[in-house]
Amino acid sequence: LQIWGVMTNFTLLAVPLFIFMGIVLDKSGLARELIETMGMLCGRLKGGLALSVVIVGALLGATTGVVGATVVTMGIIALPTMLNHNYSRELSTGTIAAAGTLGQIIPPSIILILIGDVMGVPVGRLFMGAVVPGGVLVLMFIIYISIRATLNPDMAPAIHIQDNDKTVLQMLLTLLPPLILVVCVLGSIFFGIASPTESAAIGALGAMLLSALHKKLTLQNLREAVQLTTRLTSMVFLILVCARAFSLVFNGIGGNTFVFDIMTSLPGGQWGFLIVSMILIFILGFFLDFLEICFIVVPILTPIAAALGIDLLWLAILIAMNLQTSFLTPPFGFSLFYLKAVAPKDIRIQHIYKGIIPFVLIQLVTILVLITFPDIVTWLPDLMDRINGL
Repeated sequence: LQIWGVMTNFTLLAVPLFIFMGIVLDKSGLARELIETMGMLCGRLKGGLALSVVIVGALLGATTGVVGATVVTMGIIALPTMLNHNYSRELSTGTIAAAGTLGQIIPPSIILILIGDVMGVPVGRLFMGAVVPGGVLVLMFIIYISIRATLNPDMAPAIHIQDNDKTVLQMLLTLLPPLILVVCVLGSIFFGIASPTESAAIGALGAMLLSALHKKLTLQNLREAVQLTTRLTSMVFLILVCARAFSLVFNGIGGNTFVFDIMTSLPGGQWGFLIVSMILIFILGFFLDFLEICFIVVPILTPIAAALGIDLLWLAILIAMNLQTSFLTPPFGFSLFYLKAVAPKDIRIQHIYKGIIPFVLIQLVTILVLITFPDIVTWLPDLMDRINGL
């Protein structure tokens, strides 16, 4: 009955809808147009192409929420362009890998939906809580790239864009549709107009409209999008069902009580639990996908956090940010291997490892900032609650 309850959860209907939305947008050629347009706008700046990749990564994260696809897409489109303009291999690969994982924390993130369901935190509040941390992370990436390009211009030179055929109006027409889609999807949740599942349906419809505007809404593309959505969703729910069965057995033999006693007896109370759980999730992220961690580890930690009086919204954002960091960390970061699979042959894995280290340090600093100042996470949800309560 518990497994049946999981499978009939209304909130989880948002998962296939957001996945479909991301796949349709990926097939529409949106990523290529965004990178080309942002390259024209920022290319003349030192590090402009790298800045463009970060901004596009944030936009794609806010419209697709599918991390692997974003890393691969930007690796195929942006990496050759950056290398052709004499960008260093390390900065190019590090920027693309880091920007491609922004979809882990920037709503509508699939992982936030799943974590929210597992932890019992409203998905809408999770989306609100992730907006400011995601924006802080993007800003820190931009600051790092700008400083690096200023100190070493040869690493990220300004470029001269030859193709000036696009007018300002055409650039706006490229940038505005995905921004409008993001506002419609997230705004409908934030202002209480629609539930996350209903907003996911809005996003799926909007993605089809954008694809139609790009003349890519063909029967073949739709068929491929539906098939891929079905495969990915089936994988997610199969893992969810198996994880639920594992949890029932684990709890039945008293495993949850054993872990509860250990974690609550750690020195330092809340902080001891937080440090140990964050380190544990970070290490597990090297070897396991976020689905396994979300469905097996998080349900064990959630009751302990609640008993210790920890804000579950804050903890959920920390877990999402932590997983994003572990996916970037050498030598086992999943995103690094996604990028290596589509990188030119002269790009070695050592280039990617070396390039990603500064971004991993930025991620760790951001996590420390969120731990030190929890209001960064809770400010927007509390504000929207007051607005919607008027």
